Amino acid sequence: MALIVQKYGGSSVGSTERIKEVSKRICATVKQGNQVVVVVSAMGKTTDSLVKLAQDISSNPCRREMDMLLSTGEQVSISLLSMALQEMGQPAISLTGAQVGIVTEAHHSKARILEIKTERVNKHLGEGKVIVVAGFQGISNIEQWEITTLGRGGSDTSAVALAVAIGADCCEIYTDVPGILTTDPRIVPEAQLLSEITSDEMLELASLGAKVLHPRAVEIARNFGMPLVVKSSWTDDVGTMVISPPNRGRSLVGLEITKAVDAVQFDSDQAKIALLRVADRPGVAAKLFGEIARQDVDVDLIIQSIHEGNSNDIAFTVVKGMLPHAEAVANAIAPILDENGTTDILVEQKIAKIAIAGAGMIGRPGIAAQMFRALADAGVNIQMISTSEVKVSCIVNQDECDRAITSLCNTFNIDSSNITHNQENENHSNLVPVRGVALDKNQAQVAILYVPDIPGMAAKIFTTLAEENISVDMIIQSQRCRLVDGVPMRDIAFTVAQSDASQAVQAIDKLKDTLKYRAIAIDDNIAKVSIVGSGMVGHPGIAAQFFTALAQEKINISMITTSEIKISCVVSQEQGVQALKAVHKAFNLGGEVKADIPAVSWK
Repeated sequence: MALIVQKYGGSSVGSTERIKEVSKRICATVKQGNQVVVVVSAMGKTTDSLVKLAQDISSNPCRREMDMLLSTGEQVSISLLSMALQEMGQPAISLTGAQVGIVTEAHHSKARILEIKTERVNKHLGEGKVIVVAGFQGISNIEQWEITTLGRGGSDTSAVALAVAIGADCCEIYTDVPGILTTDPRIVPEAQLLSEITSDEMLELASLGAKVLHPRAVEIARNFGMPLVVKSSWTDDVGTMVISPPNRGRSLVGLEITKAVDAVQFDSDQAKIALLRVADRPGVAAKLFGEIARQDVDVDLIIQSIHEGNSNDIAFTVVKGMLPHAEAVANAIAPILDENGTTDILVEQKIAKIAIAGAGMIGRPGIAAQMFRALADAGVNIQMISTSEVKVSCIVNQDECDRAITSLCNTFNIDSSNITHNQENENHSNLVPVRGVALDKNQAQVAILYVPDIPGMAAKIFTTLAEENISVDMIIQSQRCRLVDGVPMRDIAFTVAQSDASQAVQAIDKLKDTLKYRAIAIDDNIAKVSIVGSGMVGHPGIAAQFFTALAQEKINISMITTSEIKISCVVSQEQGVQALKAVHKAFNLGGEVKADIPAVSWK
């Protein structure tokens, strides 16, 4: 006998007919000898309708009352589904988030789960009942019974957290798509179903806009080793398995308020090459990294900063043993990249990569800022920055590595056993290099021009943004350094949600007297195209393949940033869809079998 948690989304229970079909699926699972807990969302567009009702009453409704209102949507679903199960002769009981014991923070509309009291669930399971739970909601205080909601994707979060709390064998997420696809099938109909994906890969794809799973749900599954399956409620296909590391015995108290950072990592076997003032035109990155790949040189971090005039800067890191090959390529290809002969090549061997890692970074704007502040307090200057959902990496001087590690460990309460030397080049050769491609057209680029290149500048900028609750995605620090009155200056650029761009500029503008920057530039006509795959490490040429696909479509790249499992490029918004299609095709991710996607999906 297995204990299974099943979650059904709004379209899966969007009508009474669909609810009856879902009840048949649940009964079939029970008849196989399993105990079942079901988590459901509000029917169809119910939540949108409730939001509209509130907006008709108030232009700025109270968050507490919004939680009271929105929580009613799931109550309709759970009562109807329980009735349908009972009609089929299956004992069932519906429970709200409060009744099932989901205790959250006191933050209305975006609460995180603190713990789940499982006594009532266990009692009803012992009675042979299917328990139907309202997703998306909980209570902040058992004495006061304050209803809270978990924010977008809250039912996914409820389901995985409940599965962890009751020690379920598996959590199944039923939706209206057959599983995790290589990209958005609305744009690329030949997108293919993945049989499995790692939780780190899924975190990246979910955060890049794949709406099948919410990042918070994946974070919980990853942190607690919960097997997770995504499958269609319309078919009997096997779906996609999301594979997480084994549970390391985390406490269930503070379930979703886990340590944001699990480990501090370092790699002192790195060297950096920067090409300054290369031509800003399609194909430059493709030529550079294509030739590097032909020399079988594996590149680690890559950044391309915002353009200045008609030129860009590109910097990358390699292991020191590969530096002579990489440097030779850079020197040979520089004249081809810039016919005017103005490209400079800088080589730095005495560097180290310092990183913080942890799935708890998701949705917490202050983590990168904390890292930058810790380095600044230790007097460590940052040369390069690379960010992902589960890691923030910085390149620093090698002789500052120990000082940086000590400061980060103290800041994030990491003991020495969690300090690891990066070894991403091991055990990756058999992994698929690229799992999926994603497109985000809802970002804006903010560039702060001529920032003093001294410790603490990045800390000031991103601490200020974190205090405004603004989440930053890509962060790029230019490699080109200019002396102004004897003070070295660099540009710092980052991307944020378009809706946060104006607020971000206003926040940074308050720091002008402190940062003494020259100007702020904002560009909301951008799109971010990304590839994700754990197998990129140990496969030279993946970046080159990505950049070549864009170059063949005459698509110019304005920014590049990478992590171990993700490469992201910023392009013009009007070329975003074209870029996604080209990259998906370049990595042979399509197929002849098209996914069966109901018209109501991919909202």
